[in-house]
Amino acid sequence: MAEIRVLLVDDHAMLRAGLRMLIASNPGLKVVGEAGDLRQAIDEAKRTTPDVVVLDLSMPGGSGVAGIERLRAAAPDAKILMLTMHDDPAYVRSALAMGATGYIVKSAADAELISAIRAVAAGRVFVDMKGTGSLDSVLEHPRPRAPAQAPIADLSEREREVLIEVARGYTSQQIAERIGLSVKTVESYRARMMQKLGLKTRADIMRLATECGLLGGPDA
Repeated sequence: MAEIRVLLVDDHAMLRAGLRMLIASNPGLKVVGEAGDLRQAIDEAKRTTPDVVVLDLSMPGGSGVAGIERLRAAAPDAKILMLTMHDDPAYVRSALAMGATGYIVKSAADAELISAIRAVAAGRVFVDMKGTGSLDSVLEHPRPRAPAQAPIADLSEREREVLIEVARGYTSQQIAERIGLSVKTVESYRARMMQKLGLKTRADIMRLATECGLLGGPDA
C-alpha cells in the first residue's frame, strides 16, 4: 500500500513539529512538507502533491476556510483536513461547503487525528468535535433564522459581499484590500449587515452564509 503523503499547514512551528513526530510514528504516513501561512502552503502543495493537507482554520494571509479552494486548485487530488480549536458546527458546515473533507478539533486524541488522516485519504468525510455527536447531527444543526423584516434579500450588494467575505474567514483589513474599500467602510457595512440579520458573532455569519448557499462561488 502506498504511503499517505501529508502536508502540515499551521502557523505554530512547535505544533507542526509535534504533528510531524506523531505522523512519522505511524506506518503508512509520511509528512512531505510544512507551511506557516497560506501562500507558503500553496507553494508547498504544488511542490509536494500531498494526499492530505492538515490545515489550521486560522492562518496568516487569510483563514484556512478562505484558502481551501486555492489549495485544492494547487493540489487537485489532495484531501483537506481542518485542524482547529473551533468546535462550532457553523465552522464545520462552512469548511465542508468550501471543499474540506474532514474537520477535527486540536483537543482530540492523537489516535483520532491519525484516524482522520486515513479516513479523508480514503475519500471518507471525517468530523470529530469535542462534545458533538455524529456527522449527521452537525449537518442538521438548527439553522439560524434571520428576522422576518430583514431577510438576505434586503442586504445591499456591498453588505452581501462583506457577509460572504467574513464567512470565508477574512479580517476587515483583508476584505478592504480584496474589494477596494477602506477598513472603516468595511466595518460599517459589516455592522449594518449584522444588525439587519440579527447576527452576533462570526460563527453566526458563517452558519447563515453556509445555509443560504453563499459560499459556493470561487474565492478569487
